[in-house]
Formats: sequence, C-alpha cells, structure tokens
Amino acid sequence: MVQTVRQQQQVEALCAGAIRALSAQAGLHFRSRRLYRGTQLLPLFAPHLHPVLDRDDFASFRGAADGLALRLRRSDAELHRQHCPTDPVERLLFELLEQTRVESLVPPGMPGLAENLRHRHAAWLQNFHASGLTETARGLLLFTVVQICRMRVTGEPVLEDTEDLMETTRGALSPLIGHDLAGLRRQRHHQALYAVHALNIARLVARMSQGGQDDTDDSAQTLAEPDPDRAAFSLMMDLEADPEEGVSAAVTGRSLVLQGAQNRYQVFTRAYDRELRPATLVRPAQLREYREQLDRRIASEKFNIGRLGRELRALLALPQRDGWDGEQEEGHIDGRQLARLIASPAERRLFRTEHLTPVADCVVSVLIDCSGSMKQHMLAVATWVDVLARALEQAGAQSEVLGFSTGAWNGGRAQRDWQRSGKPPHPGRLNEASHLVFKEAATSWQRARAPLAALLKADLFREGIDGEAVDWAAQRLAKLDARRRLLIVISDGCPMDRATEMANDTFYLDNHLKDVAQRLEQGGQIELFGVGVGLDLSPYYTRNVALDLSDATGPSALREVLGLLAKFARR
Repeated sequence: MVQTVRQQQQVEALCAGAIRALSAQAGLHFRSRRLYRGTQLLPLFAPHLHPVLDRDDFASFRGAADGLALRLRRSDAELHRQHCPTDPVERLLFELLEQTRVESLVPPGMPGLAENLRHRHAAWLQNFHASGLTETARGLLLFTVVQICRMRVTGEPVLEDTEDLMETTRGALSPLIGHDLAGLRRQRHHQALYAVHALNIARLVARMSQGGQDDTDDSAQTLAEPDPDRAAFSLMMDLEADPEEGVSAAVTGRSLVLQGAQNRYQVFTRAYDRELRPATLVRPAQLREYREQLDRRIASEKFNIGRLGRELRALLALPQRDGWDGEQEEGHIDGRQLARLIASPAERRLFRTEHLTPVADCVVSVLIDCSGSMKQHMLAVATWVDVLARALEQAGAQSEVLGFSTGAWNGGRAQRDWQRSGKPPHPGRLNEASHLVFKEAATSWQRARAPLAALLKADLFREGIDGEAVDWAAQRLAKLDARRRLLIVISDGCPMDRATEMANDTFYLDNHLKDVAQRLEQGGQIELFGVGVGLDLSPYYTRNVALDLSDATGPSALREVLGLLAKFARR
C-alpha cells in the first residue's frame, strides 16, 4: 500500500512538472490526486483527465497532464463559468466539449503532445466501454456523442472496435446536431462562439438522455455507480466533488466554520497550555530503563551512524569561503605575484582561487505527533529519530526533537470553562495544548541521550492539535541562527481533538493545519517535510513520504527520510 502511494506521488510530481512547463503557470502541484494552483483547488475538468495508477499506463498520465496544461493555457476559466449549465448531464457534456476544443489546439511542431492526447482519450473510451456503461441506452448515447464530436473537432477517427456499436445511435444523432457539429469545428479558435454550439448539443443530448430513464438495464443507477474503479471514466462523475482520497491518504475536507470566520483560527483559552520537558516527568530509574530499551533496539537494527553522518553532510552542507589557494594557473590575479611575472615572463602561476569548505550551517527540527495512535509506533520512531540526531551532530548540523499532544482527553479544563460560560458557538480549539521539548538545538546528543528516551513515556499520548504545533516548531526554528532551517513532521493521522470537533466541525483542526503548512511552504524561510507513518500526508505537506514501519527496518525507514530530503531540500 505504501509503495503504491509512493509511486502515485512520483507520477504526480512528474505530471505536475509537465503541466507547469506547458501551461507556463507556476505553483501547480498535485495533492491526493487533485491539481492545485498554490492553495486553490482546481476543477476536475473532463473525466478522461484522471487516470488511475492500477489500471492505466504511464502514457495515459502523460496525456492527461498534457490535456490539463492545454485546458489551463487555452481556456478562459471565467468565460467558461459564465456559459456552463447547471444540469449535471448538460454540464458534463459541456465540460467534455470544451476539453475537446483545447485538445484540438495543439501547438505546431509538437506531434508527441498530440499523440499523448489521442492515447489517453482512446484509453478512457476503452475503459468506458469495458465497464459495461455502453450496455445502457443512456450510456451508449453519451459514448457516441463524445466520439463524434471529438472526431469532428480534432479530425481523429472514432474507435474502430466500437463503430458498429454506435452506428444506429450515430445515424439518429447526425441530423439533429449536424449544424452545431459544423459550428464546433468552425469556431474552435473562439471560445465564446464555440460555447453556443456546445450548449446546443449538451441540451439536446440531455433531453434525449432523460427520455431514456426507463431503460431496462437501470441506466441511471449504472451511470451513477460510485465504485472508485469506475469514477475516473464515468460520465456521471460529480464535478463539484471534494478531492477523491487515494488509498491510505489522510482524510480531509472543508471546514465551514473556519471559512465562515475568514480562516481566522480561534482558541477558546490558552490558560492551560503548557510547554513541557517530558524527561522531568519521568522517574530517573524509569528513564534509564527507557534508554536501555532504546539502545537495545538501536544495536539490533545495526545502524551505520558514521555513514549516515557523511551522507547528511553531503546533503545539507553548503560551500563557505575559507581563505585562498595561491600559485594557481587560473582564477583571480594575485597582485603579490606580479613581481614574479617581471622576473620570469613565462611564469603562469600568478593566480589564486577561493578555498571553499562544505559547512552544514543548518538546523533540523523533528516534530513528532504524540497522539494516542502513535503510541504503537513510538519505539520504532524514537529509534531512528535518536540515530538521526546523532548523525546530524556528526555532520556538523544542529538538531532539535519536539513533540505535541494535549493535556487531557476530550477537552479537559478548557472544555469545562466553555461549558460554564454558556457554550458559545464555534469557540475554536477546546483543549489543553501540550508542546514537548525532548532535545533543544543547543544541546548535544550526548547530553540529550536520557531526555530523548522520554519519547517512550506512554501517558504523554493523548490527542493531536497539529497546526498549532507546526506553527510553534517553526517559530522556534526562526529564532535559531542558521542559513538553512528544516522542519520534519512525523505523524500517522489527521489532527484530532474530540471536544474541538464537536463544538466546531469535523475539519476545523484539519483545515488549520493546511493553512499553517501552506503559509510556511510559501514563505520559503523554512523547508517543511511530512513523514507519514503508514499514511499519505500529501493533503497537508507538498514534500512528503509515507513509511511502512510494520515491514521496514530502522535503517530503511531512515533511508526513506534521507531520500525525501535529497529530493526536495533546497541547495
């Protein structure tokens, strides 16, 4: 499962790069199989632009990326919204016809782009037919309309295997839409004029489709099939749907409460919030037991800490000037050597070059989700976090290890204060935030050995208020003197506090985390990374990786984290 998520992320990263290049629009990226421009979720557009990894080949993803790029580049979104009908079937057809128009406008000299588009559309049609949707009158009608309109606008032939299937329906349609079909081809360079003909066709076909609702094969039910394997090519897909979650992706949605407050996040009371050093809450004897348990796990995993340190130095270090190398044959003229040129005109070693030394002027902060569900993973996480801190020190970089939880389950004293005040609506966060410091940046690993073992203290793990914790960790990082600042968030789930959810809405904390992460990513001062423990965190963090700690060893998990840093970290 995790491998599938990782492969999906790699394909999406490649597709997003192609879309940015072809559309000439920056800030485009995928999250949970949906395309965003910065923080703005873009529409689904046509259904064939959403291939599925376990069914479609890579060429289909290339074609879908090219189709999305052309849609963003060649279609006026505001003009399209003005003409777009509200009836579901009409709207689907109108979307498909507009996508057909932009795909007919392939720039000259780009035959590969045209071939990618043809391949993707043909693959989608084949999937549509193989799904059984063409066995109903309504499905066959829509299938036929899509093909003959594309054939007329782009000049591409219909699928050879389905020509006989469509013959009767095609013959009945041609007299009815012939005039508008000719108009589509003629006006494809003019979106507003093209839309008039597209709307005529969409409305006619929608009326014909409604007339076939008594189909013996229950076509309405078939076309509305919710099976996720058919959602990508079902013509009845919901264009207003929220992002479809991928397998093992974090569940997310919209917070109407936060949106209604113009995204102003609220906290009912901070009177009970605490910043704690968990090591001070553990008996010395117990802390020694935790440390011994951690050491045994590290020894059994056989980490090569020296090698990790060297890799981290190569990954994080930046060249810094450290004097000059003289008597060089090229570089900057060394004025001190000019006398040698007079004495020996053939002398060439009159230059000097800067001597550069790689220095890891960097601080890495690891923020660990200490909610209840993470308790089962904490020994594995604490193991490679401890090793990472030690390797970072060998690489010459600073590190700090932080955590976050709550002071109580289900709100605690904060919720009781809210109840006593008459339960005002939408109070915001209703719990006692606990921010945990296991290792500070200025503390060496040797001095932090015992405090780091407090990660195994079981009663720390309650609920998780992720957005505030990420903001807190980022503020700590911003105060540190370093050229580079990296924040790695480790979590196995979405933000969760039952009291806050009940008093606001389900995705209140979830949306706040998105807002905080997007602000940090766009600010550029801190490099933010998400490490999901058996979970795809892409709804929150653009730079992310999913780990399967049930199968992976400590070294392989740490290798995945280093791979994430190597892939995305700025040089």
